[in-house]
Amino acid sequence: MNTKRIFTLLVLVVGFMTLVSCKGQAKNNSNETTSTTEVTGKQAAAPVHITKADFLKKIYNYEANPNEWKYLGDKPAIIDFYADWCGPCKMIAPSLEQLAKEYAGQINIYKVDVDKETELAQAFGIQGIPALLYIPMEGKPQMLQGAMPKDQLKEKIESILLKK
Repeated sequence: MNTKRIFTLLVLVVGFMTLVSCKGQAKNNSNETTSTTEVTGKQAAAPVHITKADFLKKIYNYEANPNEWKYLGDKPAIIDFYADWCGPCKMIAPSLEQLAKEYAGQINIYKVDVDKETELAQAFGIQGIPALLYIPMEGKPQMLQGAMPKDQLKEKIESILLKK
């Protein structure tokens, strides 16, 4: 089974289709650029923007291991697949920033701009955004789609990532 099928299945099985999400909205074609922060071993006090290269090196190298999930991180993580033009993505951004500070040293929160990292978004079968990939230290990741209030995001961190 190839990687694309595995992750498409993952998205379909655990997708949260009843939540608000951006689907089929037009891209903002401005020439605006956002700097990408390289993933480091330091504790993040804010979500860290990552590229495909960062992802392959620090999260999961799906090119080298297409049939088996092997998390490369040192603590649980959330990957926020988003776009600058997406209203619900903008709504959850402040909550993710607050949670990154609150859980600094316990989890990592990363952001992937689906407009700039289209290959990475396709590899995970991203159809609607925001899409949050919760990656526990052990077990398979879980993809949840749609904007959630901070208290629900926190509950998912506690139950999926920290197993409380």
